Amino acid sequence: MPTQRNPLCCFQVIRCRAAVAWAVGKPLSVEEVEVAPPKAGEVRIKIVATGICRTDDHVLEGCFPNVDFPVIPGHEGAGIVESVGEGVTTVKPGDKVIPIPLPHCGECSFCLNPESNYCLKSHFSESQNLLPDKTSRFTCKGKQIHHFLWVSTFAEYTVIPEYAVAKIDAAAPLDKVCLLGCGFSTGYGAAINTAKVKPGSTCAVFGLGGVGLSVVMGCKAAGASRIIAVDINKDKFAKAKELGATDCINPRDFKKPIQEVLTEMTGHGVDYSFEVIGRADTMIAALASCNMSTGVCVMIGEPASGSVIPIDPVLLLCGRTWKGTVLGGWKMTDSMPKLVSSYLEKKFNSDLLITHTLPIAKVNEGFELLRAGKSIRSVLLF
Repeated sequence: MPTQRNPLCCFQVIRCRAAVAWAVGKPLSVEEVEVAPPKAGEVRIKIVATGICRTDDHVLEGCFPNVDFPVIPGHEGAGIVESVGEGVTTVKPGDKVIPIPLPHCGECSFCLNPESNYCLKSHFSESQNLLPDKTSRFTCKGKQIHHFLWVSTFAEYTVIPEYAVAKIDAAAPLDKVCLLGCGFSTGYGAAINTAKVKPGSTCAVFGLGGVGLSVVMGCKAAGASRIIAVDINKDKFAKAKELGATDCINPRDFKKPIQEVLTEMTGHGVDYSFEVIGRADTMIAALASCNMSTGVCVMIGEPASGSVIPIDPVLLLCGRTWKGTVLGGWKMTDSMPKLVSSYLEKKFNSDLLITHTLPIAKVNEGFELLRAGKSIRSVLLF
């Protein structure tokens, strides 16, 4: 349990460490930042651990023009509530929580639809560079620093709207369950919720990073009889097989398109295919790899903003389904506590995805490991 604090301290500015991205293409800089207290409806959280996700790397590369710099990235974290603003009722100081990069306002038409996990407050509909009142809680060297997806988990303390925070079991190890904030939940849910993989089916997973391997775990949990893992990095094949892949193939080992290889391997194509890279060419290959009538292709990888995918409509004419997923289809404020409980009950082992644990001071080393294909998930500790 955190130490007891003078209640007045909760309304003071906190100075702490954060990894700041000052400009596109520049390494992160670990700085001392000031974090303002939470306003009404907000929660200030002490982040204990945060994963490095490929999406954070895309931010640094400038793939998302709707992200403003300077910014504190990070969106796969776990921590402890330090203080709450007026009107907050779902969490209190001392609670363990996971910030949610896809909010749940509870009021928009999508939140009220039981079949949707989308929210009109998300960055796909409106900017999350500033909190809902259009101001930032971060400053550094006298400059305003932007939030990322409202959560900014590369900061030791962060301020988040209450409806983007999920309380979790006090027994949960924060340095492990932080992965449930994005990577694991996205991949596992894509198989379980979005594709609804059936027992005895065949699956193909394009891309064996942390999310892709979580898809493999989801397909196995759903009872798939054959799971074909596809990646150009053979070093990832052993981990894929450990997590449930039955076959591992490298497209560079073949002279023909990988969709033709998969179709020959399975007769008429797989039942379910998953693209977890975010490239136009692999999206088309994944779509063409599932069978032409009842095949389902799920797009998980996020392409660069403005990307256009040329597609032959005949690929869809006979019945193929092509769909996307965000955070694995989970309504996170409701589902996150249940996912953490399932983790504690050992219904899945997301710990197997963690290959490196680093202090926040080595955040750039963590990104170098990611880019070199030497890590699955690196977890940063404050």
